[in-house]
Amino acid sequence: MVMALFGREREIAQVESLVAQIPEHGDALVIRGEAGIGKSALLAVALDRARALGFATAIASGVQSETHLPFAGLHQLIQPMLETAAELPVAQREALLNAFGMGDGQAPQPFLIALAVLNLLGEAAAAEPLLVVVEDLQWLDRPTTDVLAFVTRRLRSEPIGMLLAVREGYATTLDDIGLPELSLSTLDPSAAGELLDSQPTKLSAGVRWRVLAEAAGNPLALVELPIALDREPGPPSGEFLPLTARLERSFATRLAELPRRTRMLLLACAANDGHDLREALTAAGTVTGTELSLADLAPAVDLGLVTLHERSIRFRHPLVRSAIYQKAGLLDRQVIHLALADVHTPDPDRRAWHRAAALDHPDDSVAADLEQVALRARQRGALTVAVTALRRAAELSEHVADRAMRLLRTAELAFELGRGELITELLALTDPALLGEPERARLAWLNEVREEGRNEGPQRVRRLIVTAEERERAGDRALARNFVRAAAMRCWWRDPGAELRHRVIALAERLAAHDDDPELLVALATAAPVERAGELIGRLTRLRETRLDGAMARLLGVAASTIGAHELSAAFLDHSISELRAQGRLGVLAQSLTSQMLNQLLGGDWPSAMLVAEECERLTRETQQPRWQSAALSILAALAGLRGDVSRGLELAAQSERVLGSVTIASNIAQAQYARGLIALCAGRHATAFGHLWRVFDPRDTAYHPIWGSWTISELAEAAVTAEHRDLARTALAELEVMGRQTPSPYLHVGLRHARAVLADDADADGLFKTALDADLTSWPTARARLLLAHGLWLRRQRRIVEARDPLRAARDACDKLGLLAWGEKARQELRATGEGSHQRVPSSAERLTPQELHIAKLAAGGLSNREIGQQLYLSHRTVGTHLHHAFRKLGIASRGQLRDVL
Repeated sequence: MVMALFGREREIAQVESLVAQIPEHGDALVIRGEAGIGKSALLAVALDRARALGFATAIASGVQSETHLPFAGLHQLIQPMLETAAELPVAQREALLNAFGMGDGQAPQPFLIALAVLNLLGEAAAAEPLLVVVEDLQWLDRPTTDVLAFVTRRLRSEPIGMLLAVREGYATTLDDIGLPELSLSTLDPSAAGELLDSQPTKLSAGVRWRVLAEAAGNPLALVELPIALDREPGPPSGEFLPLTARLERSFATRLAELPRRTRMLLLACAANDGHDLREALTAAGTVTGTELSLADLAPAVDLGLVTLHERSIRFRHPLVRSAIYQKAGLLDRQVIHLALADVHTPDPDRRAWHRAAALDHPDDSVAADLEQVALRARQRGALTVAVTALRRAAELSEHVADRAMRLLRTAELAFELGRGELITELLALTDPALLGEPERARLAWLNEVREEGRNEGPQRVRRLIVTAEERERAGDRALARNFVRAAAMRCWWRDPGAELRHRVIALAERLAAHDDDPELLVALATAAPVERAGELIGRLTRLRETRLDGAMARLLGVAASTIGAHELSAAFLDHSISELRAQGRLGVLAQSLTSQMLNQLLGGDWPSAMLVAEECERLTRETQQPRWQSAALSILAALAGLRGDVSRGLELAAQSERVLGSVTIASNIAQAQYARGLIALCAGRHATAFGHLWRVFDPRDTAYHPIWGSWTISELAEAAVTAEHRDLARTALAELEVMGRQTPSPYLHVGLRHARAVLADDADADGLFKTALDADLTSWPTARARLLLAHGLWLRRQRRIVEARDPLRAARDACDKLGLLAWGEKARQELRATGEGSHQRVPSSAERLTPQELHIAKLAAGGLSNREIGQQLYLSHRTVGTHLHHAFRKLGIASRGQLRDVL
């Protein structure tokens, strides 16, 4: 039975409501509050309610001394379910077992571990609804909280509820993912008085007033302070302690009444990073020189500091644990940790951490042990733990040069994690003067990736070239290639001038492993997207059937997309995306999706672009890649504009710019301006559209990007309706004609033909429209639809009314089929102006579905099972089933076999 709670009626109702709704839909709730505010009591209410309803429960509790143990919290949570791990897909099962140190495979991808956990929880919940309760989330190891963040985003279709209690003032990885929160405030005076009066200790009026004042509505303080006042009638005059410290001192006061044997045993329990009481008994016995037993805990149990649970103890409250540890002297803490290190000799990781905790001075042997801890943590997919271990190794290094080397390696691990703020902190601690030349070059590389959003123009590219040449002379070709790739990418972001671009190209070719090296081809494409486009198209075409690793295939896809060969790019990216999904490499997968959605947008495959952009935005957000997330939001904004949803489009464009923040990468800024220009153009606001699009063509603007300009010349031409704007657009067209003579880039020439016709004088326009329409536009259906519309508009304005109807009808039908609602409506308006009416557009079946429902329905129509779809999209198979159920209802069908026909 759960004890009565005072003044928490609203909070109890909220958690009981979440529990009651678990069979209908899953949900998660963060319960936040200060120490002693009643988080544990509220969790107990929820657990009691779940058990009364016959639900299953899974429980984990964070312990401050265990934060360095990778996946310790996760193992605690799902250990009872591990017997069903054999039913998981092989890749997920191996990833999960490797994370727990129970496998012998390669370092697992974190998202495969997370998907395995989601499926384990889902299988358990299929038998009976499941309530997951996590207490003291702030002290769970980081790899565990990363998994929980993944799972909580995907609970809606599962009969799983999750309650996560976290102490106020502690940051966790779940803070910024949009979970609902219940903030526990202090009890009001009435409830505080009721709770205090319910305690067995009877207080005089004066003491009662003092306790109510000092407790300030904190339930734990209302229970504990009366006991403390019995032992400590009054604090020193004028002393003020924060409530948490006051409670810790209250608990610590009771320790003085305990025998030394009991105090040392409690200290061993508090310092241990495990729950086995035998370990604490052995360590405390070593320190006291006597054999200890459970009987030595009896005095602490009698004082209410701990309770016994089989072969483990539970502290009355985390503050009791911290009070015991802090009250002990430094020497006692050190000898207990040394004793625990001996106890944990069979476990080198725990032994190393206890040896480190016992030190207040550098020690190279312990630093070396922690390096091995970091290596093993990395092999288990726990990079955050590896970073912590290696940083502590740096602190314990006896020689400053070793310390600098270890800090550098820690920063390199932080780079793998994508922790930019941690890289900055670590590099600030690293003295380059203590490093050798190779290490200084690695330091320079970290500074480059940390500052990739800073636009320093040609001087930054020149520095990267010089560093690459130095590494080449030193024989470190791998690191030299990194610097060349970074320099080439900066050439793509903003042109540094022909001389520097040619130096980058020469270096890339000199350092390449072979002529078809994907890293070489992407460097050539980003540094010389015009000059080398023809050659690159030939080389990429030859590689089209080559089987490559997903990451390498992505580089070829990026190279092809960069030079405007979007159809060729799509083939490489299809392979890359498939491989990266299977490998669980969601960070690189999100980058591949970014390139693919651009291909689909420019190629006119709007439904696919919408699906990919939605998934891409979600994954870039989860993997914390703001530059890529900004690109996904820009594409979503453009797609909203094409559907005629102006307000949604502008909202997404603004969000894209917020996510990008102060980053001054011209390609991202150009993409956002393209989206804004397209939204305005579709809404008929030509002057506004021109203003946004012209920024991409203006060399003085931060959005200036010649390649993006080559992709948007047709939109700029259509937006140019005033004489001034037409003159500017013709100037831009003339510059791109020069580019067009240097490159066979397919999309550039599609745009050039369109712009020539739209911007031509009346005497030449008709012939130019016919030339543009006679070109092979099979791969560019949107370009053809827009060209037909532009031709029809021109004919009507020339008063060639009858001739205008054919292209306007064709444009209307093509736009309807492609889902270009704004331009389809424009074609209808123009047809009405010629005296011809139009039927109302009937939305396609696919348009009734959400992007995720459509994505899942298409995969199901292709023959994939729910489990296979879940593995691809990193969802549980029940979530897939829920989306299919909704899709069937919207489409008016009853089986998977009908999906292919309706879609």
